Amino acid sequence: MTIKKKIILVALLLFFSVAASYGGVFLAFLNQSIAPQKPITIMVKPGASFSSVSYQLYREGVIANPSYFRLLGRLRGDAASIRAGEYDFRTAARPGDVIDRLVAGDVRRYRLTIPEGFNLREINARIETSKIVTEDNLLDLAADPVFLRDLEIEEPSLEGYLFPETYTYISGTKLKPLIKSMVDQFRSRLSEEILSAAAARGLDIHQLVTLASIVQKEAGNNDEMPLIAAVFHNRLKGRIPLQADPTVIYGLGDDFDGNITRAHLRMPTPYNTYTMTGLPPGPIASPGEAALKAVAFPADVKYLYFVAKGDGTHTFSHTLKEHNKAVRKYQLRKP
Repeated sequence: MTIKKKIILVALLLFFSVAASYGGVFLAFLNQSIAPQKPITIMVKPGASFSSVSYQLYREGVIANPSYFRLLGRLRGDAASIRAGEYDFRTAARPGDVIDRLVAGDVRRYRLTIPEGFNLREINARIETSKIVTEDNLLDLAADPVFLRDLEIEEPSLEGYLFPETYTYISGTKLKPLIKSMVDQFRSRLSEEILSAAAARGLDIHQLVTLASIVQKEAGNNDEMPLIAAVFHNRLKGRIPLQADPTVIYGLGDDFDGNITRAHLRMPTPYNTYTMTGLPPGPIASPGEAALKAVAFPADVKYLYFVAKGDGTHTFSHTLKEHNKAVRKYQLRKP
């Protein structure tokens, strides 16, 4: 064997030896499950490179070697496919599992619950405590004619049209898409059956939502909603003022201190259903599906009055005499 051949042979042996050694280390890296010392949240910013994310993961103790992690990303063809967002790392995971999460966008999710009966101000206050990107203000957007037109809302406000539900979102979610999802949810719950039944009672969509919002605020439970809706339908039919305290309170706005008075009941506002007949100009809150159904399908009763019993339920009356007796019993606590 010539010296040249010997040199080539030694070089090949060294190459395969190093390759085998490197391959063994890389294989060990692939099979190593690492758990961070404590639960950690890593923010992958939009447009972040795979290399920078690799170093983030390494610094926080999620992976053992950033170079091997970058190599794995290139070999898998996933280096350009990771998604932005907040990632929680709590349990042990192999490098491949970590990349799977980055590619799938398995990001941290937040929940925003809008209770039934919340109005726009209450919804806005809840949003302000969330991690939603609020470069826009809900109260401004709710009355923005351009935004309303984009949402195909023909009314002057979004009041009543943001459906009460629990919404899931990720860090960086912006306000406009979230509002759109609330309006979409509202439309999905407003079935043709409900719309047809409401129309048969002379109510268009806006009137349906308006009356449902009043029922929502008056009712102590879903079971009583059809009865309360029937009372209001009967009053509207008889041109009797609705006399709903929640509408008066809504009309007072910031002037309401939590204690409704006789003066409030006489105060002239568009929402004072003691001084006017018919419905107020719009919803006073976001009604749930039960309230919408109750207005479309009220109970078949002739009641004209109801009064709270103090236990979350109401007693219903046909005549003013019966009602006054119930008021003395349940409100004034007189026999």
